[in-house]
Amino acid sequence: MEKSSKPFLVAFVLLVHYLMNNSFATTANRNINTDLSSLIVLKSQITSDPQNILMKNWSSEAVVCSWVGVTCDSRYNRVTELNISFMGVVGTIPPEIGNLSFLVSLDMNDNSFHGRIPTSIFSMPSLEVLSLRNNSLSSTLPNDMCNRGLHKLKRLDISYNNLYGDMPFSLGMCSQLEFLSLYDNNFTGHVPREIGNMTLLQRLDLGANNFTGSLPKEIGNMTTILALYLDSNSLTGPLPATIFSMSSLKYLDLASNQFTGPLSRDIGNMTALRRIGLEFNSFSGNIPKEIGLLTNFERLSMCCNKFSGSLPREIGNLTNMFMLLLHNNALSGITLHPLSLPLSSNFINCHIPEEIGRLVNLVEVQLENNLLINGSLPKEIGNMTALTYLLLNNNELSGDIPKEIFVLNNLRQLNIGNNQLRGSLPREIGNTSIRNMWLHFNYLSGPIPSTIGNPSGMVNLALQSNNLIGEIPSSICKLRSLEILYLTNNSLEGAIPDCLGNLSKSLLILHLNANKFTGLIPSTFTKGCSIQSLTLNGNKLEGALHQSLLNCEGLRGLDIGDNEIQDTFPFWLETLPELRVLVLRSNKFNGTMLVPSKTKNPFSKLQVLDISQNAFTGSLPEFYFMNFRGMVDVKENQTNDETNLFRKFVELTFTLKGSDIALQRILASFTIMDLSFNMFSGSIPNSIGYLNSLRYLNLSHNSLTGHIPASLGNMSVLESLDLSTNNLSGEIPEQLAGLTFLAKLNLSSNNFVGQIPQSRQFLTFENNSYMGNSGLCGLPLTKKCGQPSPPMLQEKNDDESDFVNGFGWQAVALGYVCGFIIGVTLGYFILRYERPKWLVELFFD
Repeated sequence: MEKSSKPFLVAFVLLVHYLMNNSFATTANRNINTDLSSLIVLKSQITSDPQNILMKNWSSEAVVCSWVGVTCDSRYNRVTELNISFMGVVGTIPPEIGNLSFLVSLDMNDNSFHGRIPTSIFSMPSLEVLSLRNNSLSSTLPNDMCNRGLHKLKRLDISYNNLYGDMPFSLGMCSQLEFLSLYDNNFTGHVPREIGNMTLLQRLDLGANNFTGSLPKEIGNMTTILALYLDSNSLTGPLPATIFSMSSLKYLDLASNQFTGPLSRDIGNMTALRRIGLEFNSFSGNIPKEIGLLTNFERLSMCCNKFSGSLPREIGNLTNMFMLLLHNNALSGITLHPLSLPLSSNFINCHIPEEIGRLVNLVEVQLENNLLINGSLPKEIGNMTALTYLLLNNNELSGDIPKEIFVLNNLRQLNIGNNQLRGSLPREIGNTSIRNMWLHFNYLSGPIPSTIGNPSGMVNLALQSNNLIGEIPSSICKLRSLEILYLTNNSLEGAIPDCLGNLSKSLLILHLNANKFTGLIPSTFTKGCSIQSLTLNGNKLEGALHQSLLNCEGLRGLDIGDNEIQDTFPFWLETLPELRVLVLRSNKFNGTMLVPSKTKNPFSKLQVLDISQNAFTGSLPEFYFMNFRGMVDVKENQTNDETNLFRKFVELTFTLKGSDIALQRILASFTIMDLSFNMFSGSIPNSIGYLNSLRYLNLSHNSLTGHIPASLGNMSVLESLDLSTNNLSGEIPEQLAGLTFLAKLNLSSNNFVGQIPQSRQFLTFENNSYMGNSGLCGLPLTKKCGQPSPPMLQEKNDDESDFVNGFGWQAVALGYVCGFIIGVTLGYFILRYERPKWLVELFFD
């Protein structure tokens, strides 16, 4: 019986095995078809596939597990990984993506998916990695997103999208999360306290959103976290004490928020910390000395807060630190301690001590804009051989510049401008590898060393506003990479080296104004000249303007005012396509501005024209008024100069109501035309009203006649109008009453008549705006309209003339004859007898 049953059992087992395998095969085949259908729907939602990968490869003729970006497991034959990152595809993510129920990793980074994140994604029970970074997705996250089955999720990266709404509190239920990045979206609201439940989290990045409120204390529960980024939000209040118990934290970025209060001394517990970013907040109080316990520290950035007091000496322990950024605070000094001395030793207040030279790994030192840091620069800075950036500008540093600074081989940027440094420039300046050197606004004296031309890699050299003397050394022309040469406001003299013109291919900014230079303007500007701004005003230059400047096709600003240049108007400049500023004031220019132009659009971008205080004659240049497109519809015609240095470095002085006004920056909409103190004659052309973006117009002190054109009322943004001291007549046009921005008006010393326009704007001007026009009436003048004008008093010179005219020629002739006889007689007695003495004394003592 037993023998007969064995074949039956074997057959039964084989049958069951067959049926099970067939069942599994059928189920697997059905499930892979589900995955196939989901991926086909995803493909159908892609509207652009620039690399044509999915369109070619995702074909129903091929096995789905062989498709590009698709990975299947060998046991169940199901899709477990989908990676279509960096393909540049455009489209939307369909809900069917949630049917990939075995999916462990979904990576769609760096594409252009838009629309919503389908909620079905948050119901995928096997998902461990969800990365949708750098797309254009726009939606909220479900509040219950981690209650739907994402219990295995370890990595969630949805940064660089357009997601919005609150941060879901259910994220705390994703307890397996190790990486969470919501960076650079539009999330709002508070950081939920449930965030403290993610105790396995190693990196949390919530930066560049719109989170508000204070940080929850529960954030300190994340005891395994290595990196915490909360920068660029609107978080407020003091930091929770628990944040300083994160002993595993290496990177902490809290920059660009609204945090307040002091920095806790418990920061010394964060012994793993390497970098901290606290800049652009409102932290206050002293910097705790316990920061010196963070021996792994590499970068300390605390700029732009309200920290006060001294930097503690214990910071000298941070020998691994390569960057120190403390600028824009209220620090009163730096009190470092040499590593070899005990902490109880004396330290020096309110200045940079010599011990800073021990921080030999520092690459960057930023202590600018503290104002209370004073004293001299220690020569031990020369020991900081890794130093690349040394920024100490806008403080109260004094004394000489130590020569040791200029032998730091890695130093690329030195800014010690706007201090009280004195002494001469050391010859060692020629040994430097510095590319950007800013020594401006100090009290440096003596000549510029001839060695200045040695560092051939110099890009920016700013020595303006010092007491430098002597000539510009010709060796400066060896600086073939120089882009900015700024020597303004010194006492430099002699001729400007002609060889500077040979640097014009690299030079962008050449400012030599407010010195004592003599001789001619260089005539050696070569083809390919790159100069954007040439400022030579306030010297004693003479001669004519050389046409080699036409090689500087990118020239935006030319200021040669306040010199002794004798020339006619440089019409040839009208061909420069980028010229915005032309200042010729206070020279000896002469002649007319009426030479016929051969240029289609002369001075097409000119915004500032100042030719005042010269000897120009003839009529006003109506042709130019009709072509100054840079003064018409400025918002439409302006170009973006933010990438150019011109707008940053331009310096202008213009006359307003008889006073010189200095302008340090020129805005895109700034426009001015000053033709005052010349000998222009004739009428003001109607075409001047075409310049509807003009803000300052000065035609005073000429010999203009006729009426004020009503077209001036078209200058809707005009802020200052000066037509004083001319021979203008007629009534003040009512159209001027519509100039609502007009703040300065001077019509004095003309022959205007009639009533002053009674607008709200005109009532703000005082009597002196109208004095010297006896025919005017109405407020603010006391003369009422309709009253006869008082008789004009004769001037003193006229009275004297009438008195003389009362005598005939006979009386005058008689006086001359009598005087001649008496004079000859007296002369004879004096020369012959040297007597009488009393008579001599009477006439000659």
